[in-house]
Amino acid sequence: MMAAGICTAGAMLLLGATGLMNLIYKLIPRCVVRGIQLSQGLSFALNAVEYVRKEQDFSKPNYGNGEKRGWLGLDGLILSIFCACFIVIVSGCGEAGEDAGEEVENGDERERAVRKAIASLPSAFLVFSLGVVFAFIRKPKMVYEIRFGPSRMEVVKISKQAWKTGFVKGTIPQLPLSVLNSVIAVCKLSNDLFPAGKRLSATSVSVTVGAMNLVGCWFGAMPCCHGAGGLAGQYKFGGRSGTCVVILGVVKLGLGLALGSTLVVVLREFPVGVLGVLLLFAGIELAMASRDVNSKEDAFAMLVCSAVSLVGSSAALGFLCGIVVHLLLKPDKVVMMVIKLVCGLKRRCC
Repeated sequence: MMAAGICTAGAMLLLGATGLMNLIYKLIPRCVVRGIQLSQGLSFALNAVEYVRKEQDFSKPNYGNGEKRGWLGLDGLILSIFCACFIVIVSGCGEAGEDAGEEVENGDERERAVRKAIASLPSAFLVFSLGVVFAFIRKPKMVYEIRFGPSRMEVVKISKQAWKTGFVKGTIPQLPLSVLNSVIAVCKLSNDLFPAGKRLSATSVSVTVGAMNLVGCWFGAMPCCHGAGGLAGQYKFGGRSGTCVVILGVVKLGLGLALGSTLVVVLREFPVGVLGVLLLFAGIELAMASRDVNSKEDAFAMLVCSAVSLVGSSAALGFLCGIVVHLLLKPDKVVMMVIKLVCGLKRRCC
């Protein structure tokens, strides 16, 4: 896994540093990007529903085939439904907290103030905190398993076979998804969610994805990215500025230094149904980015891309089908795309 992360990171860093990622970003049609976002969002949502409906054992390969979850208990359906209803009441359909009060057109100032106050509540943090409390209630002796202090960091030793397996089974299948969801989609989504803000550069996003994994994976850190799903989730639950991301990073660093690997002991007892609820709303927010596709031709290409991605479980295959359908529907754009590609490559070579 570390070898796959390092190889993928090297490719992302190379694409960003050479400017090829920015060229790819300009060439890919918006409807195809929306198709990838729609498929990823629906995939998150479908998995989330399974987390809520069925018992999960993430230590097993087929963890999604568990028994149906009961209604009662500290990880029952009633708890999940309560958390889902709470998030809907607080966050609505994803409108900004400062605009929530404007929904009450004919209401008085008190009603408008109450709605605005409710919308300002950190729904995701409160639900997550409730899950942590329930985790300690489910296993009180967990307190004695917690050890303070950071875990020991070591450089990962990667064999030749691991490099080969990681590249073939990890990097090759992952690279198309990393390009599409971790760079192209996240740039498009950021520009959509924050139209008045600074526009993200595909080059900078690609370079940072490569850089952080080239450093982290050597020390055993899980490969990570600027996923569009994470951005959609943060936006959905009120993270509308860079400050919230900085605070989140500082908290994670603090927990890592204070608890180290024993933090997993707490997360292991975290109610999976509550996790499913949070993932469900993040997936829906990501999928809703496709609502701006208005023309029938673009919608057709977007849905073909999404359908193939979901059924085939391959974003690369869905992307390819979406591009082909888009070009077949608009053959005049084939010529323009070829011209842009040739001109872009010519500038790079010169």
